[in-house]
Amino acid sequence: MRVLLAQPRGFCAGVIRAIDIVEEALAQFGPPVYVRHEIVHNRHVVDTLRAKGARFVEHLSEVPAGAITIFSAHGVAKAVEQDAHARDLHVLDATCPLVAKVHGQGKRYVRQGRTVILVGHAGHPEVEGTLGQIPGPVILVQTPADVDAIDLPADTPVAYVTQTTLSVDDTRDVITALEKRFTDIVGPDVGDICYATQNRQSAVRELARVADLILVVGAKNSSNSNRLREIGVESGKASHLIADASELDAEWLRGADIVGITAGASAPEALVQDVIAALVRHGATDVAVLPGIEEHVEFRLPAELLRRRGTRVAAVDS
Repeated sequence: MRVLLAQPRGFCAGVIRAIDIVEEALAQFGPPVYVRHEIVHNRHVVDTLRAKGARFVEHLSEVPAGAITIFSAHGVAKAVEQDAHARDLHVLDATCPLVAKVHGQGKRYVRQGRTVILVGHAGHPEVEGTLGQIPGPVILVQTPADVDAIDLPADTPVAYVTQTTLSVDDTRDVITALEKRFTDIVGPDVGDICYATQNRQSAVRELARVADLILVVGAKNSSNSNRLREIGVESGKASHLIADASELDAEWLRGADIVGITAGASAPEALVQDVIAALVRHGATDVAVLPGIEEHVEFRLPAELLRRRGTRVAAVDS
């Protein structure tokens, strides 16, 4: 049995930035710091940060007045920002810059007098945040059938934005349906979907060409991880989403000469290495990386943390 790793896989720049913000806040301000919602959708990441002093809450009412408060990578609604300000919370915003870009697009379309249509999954934290950031009515759709059910005249000026972690193919189908449904429509190109989502989906398709079995390392509540598994299934390969090596089922390995591994954008590489170690114990004799895109995207930390970091370094040096 051989093991073949997708490239790229695992952490994206937005996730790295979000985790770094929590760790920098703990280093600069000391524990506890409060994080609204899971900073990213991965239990191992959350548990590691919790052990360092991060406290995860679902509602700002759980945060003491004036406390260091971090918004997760998924973004938050404007009402949450206003609530934090009213309660005098010291906010550090870890919203992924690509999610913030979607917020900006939606606001711009509203200013142009257009009805905004959001392509996304109801209830997902990123979708909830986007709905709450756009100052006007927003119609949420997930499928072409949802588009057909929109109760607006065909000549209504509309614009669409998308959840960043969706399937490129599924989004393209919905956008095509929107363009058929409305005569006055604008929106970002499908290429504006998160680069990390696109790259990981392309990589798992390449993996499916050669692997007999695909393992996706990621959390059950991770949208992008679930979609990677679905792409494997659609490619005709047995595919399973596992949180870590403990969920590996030896029965899956029967008859699999090549086991492909990828990981969602919020899954640490350490979990992938643990799965590889488990496969070696089951007889894997070779591990290789499938050629693919090498990502070099980096997002800056909030200016406040960079300033404080510089001050701390200067104080140590003096």
